[in-house]
Amino acid sequence: MNRPGGSSHSPWGAALYDCRITHVRSVPVRRSFHHSTYLWLVDLDALPRIPRPLRPLARFEARDHLGDPRGTLRGNLDAYLAANGTDLDGGRVLMLTQARSLGHVFNPLTLYWCHDRSGTPVCTVAEVCNTYGERHCYLLRPDAEGRAEVPKEFYVSPFFGTEGRYRMAVPLPDERLTVTMHLDHPNGRPFTATVRGRRQSAAPASLLRAALRHPLSTLAVSAHIRIQGIRMYLRGLPVQPRPHHPHQQGVTAP
Repeated sequence: MNRPGGSSHSPWGAALYDCRITHVRSVPVRRSFHHSTYLWLVDLDALPRIPRPLRPLARFEARDHLGDPRGTLRGNLDAYLAANGTDLDGGRVLMLTQARSLGHVFNPLTLYWCHDRSGTPVCTVAEVCNTYGERHCYLLRPDAEGRAEVPKEFYVSPFFGTEGRYRMAVPLPDERLTVTMHLDHPNGRPFTATVRGRRQSAAPASLLRAALRHPLSTLAVSAHIRIQGIRMYLRGLPVQPRPHHPHQQGVTAP
């Protein structure tokens, strides 16, 4: 894969994706909603150097992701992988995420595509955050089409427990971004989320356009989730008790 954004077109060696995120619930109450935002695809070893006047719009900080908030994004990811028996030997990692903007960030899902030194895909890490401030990582071994399956282990929505399995499609983005996550239960598929986007060069003008088109985008994501939760509750959807989330090695700081 070429470097995200293309070295000749992206002064920051990264890419921006103008995205549409869709959530569909099918049981016991059917409801769907969508919202628009923008996401970054960055190389953990070559994070964008944002000019000082624009830094309030985009910061990439270890405290917003897995591992020790005093560490680095790359160091923390390597520590998580090592705790799970995986060594990239210095290979490249691409991260899809929202940057901290105007002092706020909330990432329901961050993806890391991990390669070895030769550029061969090794694994994909799906980092999931809920609105209770908890975080969980799934270590995926996708097939050639980017498809993977993993047991659900983390409480995200108050209307679903931790039963079931995720079926994910997480191919490495190129000109298009297409990510799909299905939640499967023995009695059906109650939830599907999709993220679709088109790639743009990451440069000052494109960042400003994205920020103006999607003002306060990270706040909007968490607001959408909470508003939809309130609507579902008012429609009588029962709330599932939130279990204790055990410490996951390499995900939270000791």
